[in-house]
Amino acid sequence: MFSWIVVALSGMRAWGESIDMGWEALQDVEGRQVAAAIGPWKVVCFLGAECPLAQLYAPRLQRLNEDFARRGVQVIGVNSNPQDSVEEIRRYATEHKLSFPLVKDGRQTLARRLGATRTPEVFVLDASNRVRYRGRIDDQYEPGISRPGPTQNHLRSALASLVEGRDVAVAFTEPAGCLITFVDEAPPAVEATSAVTFTRNVAPILNQHCVECHRPGAIGPFSLTDYDEVMGWGEMMLEVIELRRMPPWHADPRYGKFIGARTMPEEDRATLAAWVAQGMPQGDPQDLPPQPEWAEGWHLTTTPDMEFPMRDRPFAVAAEGTIDYQYFVVDPQWDEDRWIRAAQVVPGEASVVHHAIAFVRPPDGSQSEGIGWLGGYVPGQRTTALPAGHARRIPARSKIVFQMHYTPNGRAAQDLTRLGVWFADPEEVTHEVTTRVALNHHFEIPPGAARHTVHVRLDEFAQDGRLLGAMPHMHLRGKSFRLDVRRRERTETLLNVPEYDFNWQHWYQLQTPLPLEEVATLEMEVVFDNSAQNPTNPDPDEYVTWGDQTWQEMAVAFFDIAQPRDKPQIAPTQPTDQAPVDEAQRRRIQAETKKFLARLDEDGDGVVVKEEAPEAFRRFGFGEIDHNGDGRLEYREIEAEAARRQ
Repeated sequence: MFSWIVVALSGMRAWGESIDMGWEALQDVEGRQVAAAIGPWKVVCFLGAECPLAQLYAPRLQRLNEDFARRGVQVIGVNSNPQDSVEEIRRYATEHKLSFPLVKDGRQTLARRLGATRTPEVFVLDASNRVRYRGRIDDQYEPGISRPGPTQNHLRSALASLVEGRDVAVAFTEPAGCLITFVDEAPPAVEATSAVTFTRNVAPILNQHCVECHRPGAIGPFSLTDYDEVMGWGEMMLEVIELRRMPPWHADPRYGKFIGARTMPEEDRATLAAWVAQGMPQGDPQDLPPQPEWAEGWHLTTTPDMEFPMRDRPFAVAAEGTIDYQYFVVDPQWDEDRWIRAAQVVPGEASVVHHAIAFVRPPDGSQSEGIGWLGGYVPGQRTTALPAGHARRIPARSKIVFQMHYTPNGRAAQDLTRLGVWFADPEEVTHEVTTRVALNHHFEIPPGAARHTVHVRLDEFAQDGRLLGAMPHMHLRGKSFRLDVRRRERTETLLNVPEYDFNWQHWYQLQTPLPLEEVATLEMEVVFDNSAQNPTNPDPDEYVTWGDQTWQEMAVAFFDIAQPRDKPQIAPTQPTDQAPVDEAQRRRIQAETKKFLARLDEDGDGVVVKEEAPEAFRRFGFGEIDHNGDGRLEYREIEAEAARRQ
């Protein structure tokens, strides 16, 4: 089924042999002869105009070309993708300011000769056109994975060895990136009624599962709306579906029912596989279904009652590197309480916004519950209004805080994210919605631990509250998450995320809200992978503790809870099997308390004030421990919290 496997094997058979590259006949996309610029060492890199990894590595290739040009090295970009036009290749070169030649390999001749399979994949050839290195540029990026920096600079190391007359230590690495779809020069006939065609069978599947993100102007890096484009992504599309990377959804279907679940039935997967295997025939244009209509910008049917940009000017996002979380504070100038029935965060430049959260910072002394969540943005997630009669209360004189997580994509960008809010009539509000947070910051993940488990629980509910949804949150070492509902007589799993992915911060909204009147606790098992086998792990040799940044960790879950507007005072529920504290447990509590103080008590006075705590803990955890609300965490408060979590 995967023609690229055959091509890759044929390329491996050519290893060490002189390959006829036909340099004399090659022209770049500007019509210049490529042979005139070729030196004794050639770096042939296969690139795709819309492949995310080819976007990220373009600036790096340009620097390599500049660094090694005086040492007889010439970089040559080759585009063998059937879906990329010459004009798109030119635009790619202009956007990334590439000075090396780019060739359109229209018949995929160069890709077949070298056995190329992916973009970006590099081949280093000597003066006799023998392959001396093949594989990836470095190990920083893979599909869905972005490390803070490369740990192995494969291509640079290979070039340094070759120009100095030494053998390459590692001559082959496994390429990572977008699959090249190889197209037969004589496509199959499509008149048979049994043939799977794009227009009749494939387009409806893509419209249902993919086009919301993969269409012009949307977050997807390429479009899946027309035949020529889809055909070029055929092999890659199959791979990401079979690996369950797409459609993006990570909840185990055996537990819970959620609004907006993105699951593709097995019969749809089989249809796409059959289409690729049959040569991707187009079919009768009359069979093509109309494109779905998508709401652009604001997701609700009306425009927001008020809009707020995150600040008065865009934020500059660098083309490469790691950007710390950015926080922006906005004063909406609300002099009275407001009730919000919906809020949507809209990125200004979606291609670089990993996720964004807007939450409320109430004034000191105000009576408010929860963490002040307003809304969040995650690629592909739709905003919906709260149920009728439900709204969030925002205390007067509150501020709005934007938390922005940016991910560079190879091009410098400017982002100005904004928030829209829809008001509810206070007279019509029957239920107040608050977002509660459950967290455990008393953990330390040992180096190399492949499965380190942290337990979290939430056990304070109003008698008549209802759970609307949940969102787990960890960082790059997050492995899995399970949410159990513990009743007095039994425990059942409400949500299971067996393969947590930091790139997709899903909000799991229950189809049917869960009454909390008989729930004793919400119990969570959070598992981390700090081993070298975790491809996103920043450093498997580090002890890892709580922190804001992605190379640190969090064990957090957010819960939307609705309560009648005239709600009773919240009181903790009491599990039926609570055991007395023994001496061993007491020592563990004291050790956890001392560890917490050692980590956050910067001035050593035995008290943690907000200024000493990480930003995320100030917002999401400080109030859970500061029971008297004085803005100080004293030993007794920390000890009581540690005891509660035992």
